[in-house]
Amino acid sequence: MEAGGAFITWARFKREFLTKYFPADERNHKVIEFMELKQGSMTVSEYAAKFEDLCRFAPHYNTMEAEEDKCVKFENGLRPDIKQLIGFSEIRNFPT
Repeated sequence: MEAGGAFITWARFKREFLTKYFPADERNHKVIEFMELKQGSMTVSEYAAKFEDLCRFAPHYNTMEAEEDKCVKFENGLRPDIKQLIGFSEIRNFPT
């Protein structure tokens, strides 16, 4: 992409676009919603979709280095009965 004759990265474009068109308080609300997300009465599929939707607002979880943290966060949000079925399988790659 070009901005004023200079090429910009997708990451920069996205950051500037969100800053201009998506207010900080709304972004912060989405980060909090993500951090507090639990499966509750949702199916695993519904929970996974909601998790992925909200995860994009939490920058830490959107890096390759944080892949394991993302998996742990997902597992910790599962209902205890489902989490128990997973056991100690240590899922460390979050499929998207």
